[in-house]
Amino acid sequence: MSDGTFAGLRAIVTGGASGIGAAIAERLHDAGATVAVFDLNPANAPAGTLPFVCDVADSERVGVAVREAVDALGGIDVLVNNAGIGAQGDVAANDDDEWRRVFDINVLGIVRMTRAALPYLRASDHAAVVNTCSIAATAGLPERALYSASKGAVLALTRAMAADYLADGIRVNAVNPGTADTPWVQRLLASAADPEAERRALEARQPHGRLVSADEVAGAVLYLADPGSASTTGVAIPVDGGMAELRLRPRS
Repeated sequence: MSDGTFAGLRAIVTGGASGIGAAIAERLHDAGATVAVFDLNPANAPAGTLPFVCDVADSERVGVAVREAVDALGGIDVLVNNAGIGAQGDVAANDDDEWRRVFDINVLGIVRMTRAALPYLRASDHAAVVNTCSIAATAGLPERALYSASKGAVLALTRAMAADYLADGIRVNAVNPGTADTPWVQRLLASAADPEAERRALEARQPHGRLVSADEVAGAVLYLADPGSASTTGVAIPVDGGMAELRLRPRS
């Protein structure tokens, strides 16, 4: 995407100081948007973006951060709900508090941010919301029960929001990354008994045979947020090397 595509537009990216969020924020900035990065620790927000401390699990802090960002940006055209956390294990592996914590961040975090941004999105001529979902919303993955449940909720929420806000001129979509090369996945690999074997296994389950890059996910987000994609709403774009749809024969 060439520079200038988002010239004059104002964007907020949650979880934008690392991994996929940082790649999204950087790409939006390079394409001409003024970008506010919301993060628990925004110190490493991409150059040229505006950092704001925000915990999406805290309604009051979300409201304050959105107002601060609007004061700095002059409005909101694009909201990327990217902040989220992972979880491992089957349905019995996590206690009730952990289930509540993951849903509080991964699902209610989107609710809080969108609710706070709605008045400003309604005032925009190019309003777009993009939620970071996951292949885990559509494919059964081992040892990911809690995470999958939260991302399944994100997918359903995305479609419901798209229906609710279509008449307001707000498009709502999602991206479904496969296993991406992010700090969370790196920590997951580091904790494995055999990190190299675990990495090979994660790469092998994606048909193109490697981890997805954060920049590849960012490219899909920019397509969905682009005013030129005005007829695209209520969809989730897989960025997973073909994992969702392809059924290849084993390599010999």
